[in-house]
Amino acid sequence: MGNDSTDRPNRSDRKTRVTVLVALGANLLIAVAKAVGGLVAGSPALLSEAAHSVADSMNEVFLLAALRRSRRPADRRHPFGYGKERFFWSLLAAVGIFVMGGCFSFFQGFEALRNGAEESFHGYVAGLVVLAVAFLAEGASLVRALHQVHQQGGTSGMRDPALRTVVAEDGTAVLGVTLAGIGMVLHMVTGQVVWEASASLAIGVLLVYVAYRLGRGARDQLIGQAADEEQSRRIRALLEAQPEIDSVEALLTMQLGLDSTLVAARIDLVPGLDSEEVEDVAVRIKRSVAHSVQEADQIFLDVTDARTARAAAAGDPAGGSPAATGERGGA
Repeated sequence: MGNDSTDRPNRSDRKTRVTVLVALGANLLIAVAKAVGGLVAGSPALLSEAAHSVADSMNEVFLLAALRRSRRPADRRHPFGYGKERFFWSLLAAVGIFVMGGCFSFFQGFEALRNGAEESFHGYVAGLVVLAVAFLAEGASLVRALHQVHQQGGTSGMRDPALRTVVAEDGTAVLGVTLAGIGMVLHMVTGQVVWEASASLAIGVLLVYVAYRLGRGARDQLIGQAADEEQSRRIRALLEAQPEIDSVEALLTMQLGLDSTLVAARIDLVPGLDSEEVEDVAVRIKRSVAHSVQEADQIFLDVTDARTARAAAAGDPAGGSPAATGERGGA
């Protein structure tokens, strides 16, 4: 069973790596095609989409670094491991979407409104062909990412920030290509560059929004996000079901990585247990939690006398002493 629990994250990472590499290959190819097509056609919307694809390509490199570095074993400087590397590189990917994609799209849109843009019929055709190819490539990458999300349990599969970022990038890319195509067609039909400039600005707004959502999620995980409510409920129910535990006074959890969760619980044991029995009970309880919730790999129990602690909190004059706080030590 231990080998299976170790191999499962590795298999998941291998699938995610393939998904990221597929997205990287598609984005590099599309970025070159969009840039050439945008320069030939003089299309601000197409150049905005080229910047979007360049940003996505850089972000895929960040995600590959996240997959490799987050699985390094714990050491003296990082005793809880390197799981949060995944969140850090995902945050950099969000910043890349904002700066390289969103800001450049705004620049192209405002420049088109200020200076205008003239396109030949052949330029329109070349641009639309590039967008059609980009739509197919981005769509194929999105289907691959969504298929992996489905294989990993739907919503639970989106817990992986690397996979979540690829899905967001590919989904945004498909929508961005659609907006760019609509802008180019309306520009061609009406002769008004405002349509293509508006498409470029809309792509910028879309990218900034996606970058904000991805960045907020990575920030929450970096600063210490609790485990999801369902996992916390399972851990609390498991602790409360132990015959030696009288009450669970506090339960704190924090995600240390994609498959690593820290659990810290303050528990009140039933009366009559000596120090050796307390130690044995603590070891058994931690094994039970780790067995039932595989992500809980860092478990700390603080054994306390709840009645004495409550009396101390109510103003007992002996509240400053270790006996009055009811703390019998962590396990």
